[in-house]
Amino acid sequence: MSGAQPEKSSGRRGKAVCTLLLATSMFALLRPAPLHAQETELRGEVSESAILSDQQRKARQLALATQGQQQSANTAQDDAPPRTYLPASAGAVPDDTGTDAATGSIFDPPQATDDTATDNPTPPKPRRRPSSAGQNAADQDRTKTGTKSADKSKKKKAATATTDTTQAATDDTDSATTDQEAANRRALTVDSADRQKLDPGAERTAAIEGQNKKAEDDPFAPTGVKWGSFVIRPSIEQGLTATTNGDSSSAGTSALLSETALRFAAVSDWRENSATIDGYGLFRETVSGYRVHDAQGRIEGQLNVDLDNELRAIAKLGYEAVPETASSPNAIAGVSTQPLRQTIDGSLGVEKAVGKMQYTLTGAVSHDFYGDAELSDGTTLSQKDQDNTLYTATLRTGYEISPALTPFTEIEVGRRAYDQRIDNEGFERSSTRLGARAGLQLDMGEKLSGEFSAGWLREAIDDKSLEAISGATVNADLKWSPERGTTIGLTGKTTVETTTTAGESGDILYSGRLTAERQIRANLTANAALGLDWRDYVGIDGHDRILSAETGLTWWLNRYAGLTSRVRTEKLTSNLPGRDYTANSIYLGLKVQR
Repeated sequence: MSGAQPEKSSGRRGKAVCTLLLATSMFALLRPAPLHAQETELRGEVSESAILSDQQRKARQLALATQGQQQSANTAQDDAPPRTYLPASAGAVPDDTGTDAATGSIFDPPQATDDTATDNPTPPKPRRRPSSAGQNAADQDRTKTGTKSADKSKKKKAATATTDTTQAATDDTDSATTDQEAANRRALTVDSADRQKLDPGAERTAAIEGQNKKAEDDPFAPTGVKWGSFVIRPSIEQGLTATTNGDSSSAGTSALLSETALRFAAVSDWRENSATIDGYGLFRETVSGYRVHDAQGRIEGQLNVDLDNELRAIAKLGYEAVPETASSPNAIAGVSTQPLRQTIDGSLGVEKAVGKMQYTLTGAVSHDFYGDAELSDGTTLSQKDQDNTLYTATLRTGYEISPALTPFTEIEVGRRAYDQRIDNEGFERSSTRLGARAGLQLDMGEKLSGEFSAGWLREAIDDKSLEAISGATVNADLKWSPERGTTIGLTGKTTVETTTTAGESGDILYSGRLTAERQIRANLTANAALGLDWRDYVGIDGHDRILSAETGLTWWLNRYAGLTSRVRTEKLTSNLPGRDYTANSIYLGLKVQR
């Protein structure tokens, strides 16, 4: 009986061990997969037969483990050579180590796990691979998780009872190393440097800070001064003019004149709508020679407002003060100072586009009033009988053939009313105005822009003894840039000039200018101009022809100061006596701008 007691105790211990091993195996089979295994996508489908086969192998391995072969299994584990995992395809990636039968590869042998291991062998150190510049934090976390799972798996495999179980543990260790190598290879292929080489657009993109600053179109253009919601660009020019004809008259002689020119331009910086203000002042004084003393100037403002229903309003207002020139038909002989002519003008226009049709209705008012003329004997001569106001209304209709071409027609009606209904000579000078013209508007960007038109204008005077002023009209305002830095302009204008001379109705003046400007260097600009004026008198057989030519240079010392010079010639030829003259001049001055 005493001999049977140890056998019974030994049998009970064996059953307890078997029960414990069976419970541990079932717990290992049913426990959830590690986090990193859940995040890894399977590289194939696992069939149910494969899972059942793994369970049968595990049961057989547990039975062998109860027969006391634990020590030989531990020895075989230390001596077993490692087996390298070979993926099924070139792009396949091995699963993370430490996975159980439910998540492991179907090509791995079944594994037996036991949590009762007594020793913890040190896992082999994986070979070190060069890290990639493009490896992200997710790859590093996956590597750390795989290493911890591999350590835990080795603890379990230390208690296995067969050589196959030991070989499976070794395979798991090699799988972890292979997983790290594959992760490194994937990281290397998406390195930032490789991505820049493969991306064709990478060479065309760069950081904003690394791009060169765009050069200014005109580095010597005025910067302007901020004043409220406007940017003002003022300039002053001071110089000397040597001329052969001081006042451009038939009696004029040579003189040295001091000239001062003030100019400014103001532009609004409003978010909506816009406004501009332009002005100039010119003062001439004799330094030596023929006596000249005059001053003239003009200021004009324009306001553009966008209204509802696709309407656009344009309002203008201006003031001008200019002395009567000695070559004017209204010039008075034998005076020391010609009368000052002042003009106040304004207009209001409304534009609307309906499909391709464009309509513009403009109303304008211009009032001229004259000062007294100072005679050589010290007395004055009133010119009040020349004061008049012109009211006009113009309707333009255009059709947009393309964004660059818009032909148009205009109809103009107006009335000129004199403040003094009957002048000093007994004539009733008020008149009725009627005109029509057709033209073409161009908009080709910087290459060519502007408009030109031609038509007919008639102004019938109320006094039946005076002939109506009528004739063809030509108007143009074109800008052409054949190449960068070169601008050619063409302007043309038709003006009706009135008079209070007895028996004369007035005249029509045609003025044309061809200008050119060339930027030779960034700080050197050349300009030239050709002019032709033709004056046709009404009521008498007379006409004037004025030819002019001018060329000049401006050399900028810096952005704020420059030297300017010009040479000019002008010649008037008339079939009326006492009107011919020739004037040649040269100018040199200093210009300062802001």
